[in-house]
Amino acid sequence: MTSTRKSLAVLFALALVGAGTAWAGPTRWQRNHPRRTEVNKRLGNQNQRIQQGRAKGTLTPGQARALHHEDRQVRQEERDMAAQNGGHITRQEQRTLNAQENRISKKIYAEKNPQ
Repeated sequence: MTSTRKSLAVLFALALVGAGTAWAGPTRWQRNHPRRTEVNKRLGNQNQRIQQGRAKGTLTPGQARALHHEDRQVRQEERDMAAQNGGHITRQEQRTLNAQENRISKKIYAEKNPQ
């Protein structure tokens, strides 16, 4: 774990402690809501594809970094949407996130198979 990640983890932990016990967080059902699970599973699969592309040399470090960054943005958007909807995402939000994932997926494929 890089020092930056460690620092962010410590800051996040401190923020949670500072928030007190008034906010209990999402329930298990909310964290595992079927629409959230589907979106996050796709993000995990794409992450693996990017890592495989990097390991096989079909993606450069810069390409992989850019694709991971886009995936992280989608994951954060999913979390933000869920936070606004009581811990779950709506069907339309799922469609929006899937469309974003589709665009990233095409980029992974395009990077691996240049014309």
